[in-house]
Amino acid sequence: MSKEGGRLRIAVVSLFSGLFEAYSKESLFEKAVERGIVSLVPVDIRDFTSDKHRTADDIPFGGGAGMVMKPEPVVRAVESLGADFDAGRRIIVSPRGRLFSQEIAEKMSELDCMTIICGRYKGIDGRVGDILDAEEISIGDYVLGSGEVAGLAIIDAVVRLLPGFLGDIDSAETDSHSIPGRLLSAPEFTRPREFRGHRVPEILLSGNHEAIAQWKRRRSLEITFARNSELLEKLELTDEERAFVESLKLSRFERD
Repeated sequence: MSKEGGRLRIAVVSLFSGLFEAYSKESLFEKAVERGIVSLVPVDIRDFTSDKHRTADDIPFGGGAGMVMKPEPVVRAVESLGADFDAGRRIIVSPRGRLFSQEIAEKMSELDCMTIICGRYKGIDGRVGDILDAEEISIGDYVLGSGEVAGLAIIDAVVRLLPGFLGDIDSAETDSHSIPGRLLSAPEFTRPREFRGHRVPEILLSGNHEAIAQWKRRRSLEITFARNSELLEKLELTDEERAFVESLKLSRFERD
């Protein structure tokens, strides 16, 4: 559930703040800023370095390849945001963090403010999280060269849940991971009815809303079972749905 009103203030602390400035000019986001739904404050870590070379990284203690982002400029950059962001949630995007999910995005959308700290190289000095009381969040079990990409993914997932951002909140509530039970969503179709021999399922053209809802629910169960069956373990299924999932399990067993 998203908060009912008010502005979500997001600060992003990174070495490449220009990426976020460009994102803030994207059509939907820019309109949301104009309507007071969200605000984005990019902060460049290099503005808080203390040497003429604007050095933000150094070699790691204990040896090893790569460079580590220095603690001083990162902490100073976050603290420069002042009292407006002191009470907000602080996030460090990191491959070793807690896995980001739709549920986390929903909780973040209810905040008044949050600060996202984006790493580069081998990551950020380990003391930064302790000093700033920041939580590490990962967007998946893989490593990116740019923490900014992960930061953008988190922001995009959160802001689309804010009332008024999409115009039609149902657009967000019927997405994969958002629909009841956090299932993967059924496929969507639009005109033309037939394209290169592939037809839109007839049930979707029937006008029978109850039958369409049942079809979409079954397709969601089927797709979730095939691609992310762990999600089904958290569901409360009806007897009919449970029997359907069991039939899917039996079918898989027979194929194997």
